[in-house]
Amino acid sequence: MGVTIRQIAEAAGVSRGTVDRALNNRGRIKPEVAARIRQIAEEMGYKPNQLGRALSMSKNNIKIGVILQAAETPFMQCVLEGIERAKEEVDSLGGTVILCKIPHISCSDTLDAMEYMRKEGVSAIAMVPIEEEEIKAHINLFVEEYQIPIVTFNSDMEDTRRLCFVGQNAFQCGRAAAGLMGELVGGCGKVAVISGYSSNPSLSNRVLGFDSELKVKYPDIELVGPEYCFEDNHLAGQATEKILKENPDLKGIYMTSHGEEGVCRMLSKYGRAGTVKMIANDFMGKNYELMREGSIHFLIGQDAQIQGYEPVMILFRLLFNGEQPKGELQYTEIFIRNEYTIPEDMDFCGIQ
Repeated sequence: MGVTIRQIAEAAGVSRGTVDRALNNRGRIKPEVAARIRQIAEEMGYKPNQLGRALSMSKNNIKIGVILQAAETPFMQCVLEGIERAKEEVDSLGGTVILCKIPHISCSDTLDAMEYMRKEGVSAIAMVPIEEEEIKAHINLFVEEYQIPIVTFNSDMEDTRRLCFVGQNAFQCGRAAAGLMGELVGGCGKVAVISGYSSNPSLSNRVLGFDSELKVKYPDIELVGPEYCFEDNHLAGQATEKILKENPDLKGIYMTSHGEEGVCRMLSKYGRAGTVKMIANDFMGKNYELMREGSIHFLIGQDAQIQGYEPVMILFRLLFNGEQPKGELQYTEIFIRNEYTIPEDMDFCGIQ
């Protein structure tokens, strides 16, 4: 016969309701009390009845909220596929996933989405944050005051009470790009950086990693920028034109975000495609085509679908059976490809 909630309550010296809240992350309970109850349950060999828990989830309409920023970019469209896959799994076990798609990067829209999720009664939130003090304060408020755990994905907020992060190690990605660029341009000359949003922590960390590695390994490379294109191809083209006019001796461009087509079109217009070495991110959209044409020299990829799928499932496992995440930082693998390693059978999101 399995260990019961009542037995755990007696061993912990608390009520059965307190044990239920601790094991199911429901309601207010002191973190240290919840941790002690979960430890006692584990030591006693408690195994939750998953079918019963699924029925309970259905009865109580437990919900997981997802806030996806820059939702219309090619990368986030692939992240969305992972979210939809997780949603199907959660739905099949009686839970609900509420998705809020923000087409751009916006502090106010993110705050509104968080409040909407709270009013809808979500038990947890997976979200793409931005580097704003109001967002940080709101994440801490939700975790500490409302007892709503939050997992960040794609972009992180390390100095908050979020549960964990799922996504690329963006700083390391920038370092990898710097190493590639340094070799491409022979360790000297002018290299420009074009990014999406200064408020996006992931993109900012790519820039920081790129800059710091160049200073250490290639001090004779002069960094130009960064310029910001707000992940828009037209604005990326304008930024590229400005850089080319001001720096006719430019040797390379590192594109940290969506907007690659705009950059490549402008390089072609000025007859610099191929001669200006270009490194971009993600295996999707027209990036492989641009690489085959010789405009992009290296692509640095990450697992978009995992970034959508895993945050939802981490929160589901937490709510479903009290399973804590395996680590605070769950980095996806960094992949590097050039024209010789382009898979022949590849869909929009880079999945074979």
